[in-house]
Amino acid sequence: MTESKAVERDPESVSRFVEHFAAQLVEAGVPRMPSRIFAALLASDTGTLTSAELGEQLKISPAAVSGAVRYLAQVHLVSREREPGSRRERYRVHSDQWYEALTSRETIIKRWEEALREGVASLGADTPAGRRLTETLAFFEFIETEVATLMDRWRVHREKTFGQG
Repeated sequence: MTESKAVERDPESVSRFVEHFAAQLVEAGVPRMPSRIFAALLASDTGTLTSAELGEQLKISPAAVSGAVRYLAQVHLVSREREPGSRRERYRVHSDQWYEALTSRETIIKRWEEALREGVASLGADTPAGRRLTETLAFFEFIETEVATLMDRWRVHREKTFGQG
């Protein structure tokens, strides 16, 4: 594999992309600052930036970077890496970030399913609320199975398309 060279880009074009994509993420429910940071990382050739680089590019404070990165790490969209021999951290977006974010939801869905089962038992399966919870539970069980199947198909497609496993 050959090492790719950094390409000189118009900073205004990069900024427009970052803000436009971040706005789309915000529309989908992602908080604004994490959306901007995620978009900036996606738009960087290396997929990594330091807090200072993010602050400078997005004109935001170190505290804003820290809070947003914490959120993004919790939802498995970025990881933190220590620079060798330094206390500085770099934040990285991986090529499989969407895969990781979706598959990490499995634990959350399992918790929701358990809570819904308890709700059905508490409220009674034959009550209107119990039937609604039963249908909600069935939806999450269906989604869980479909996402697992879809992720398997994605791995095969990714390998064929990009040669990455």
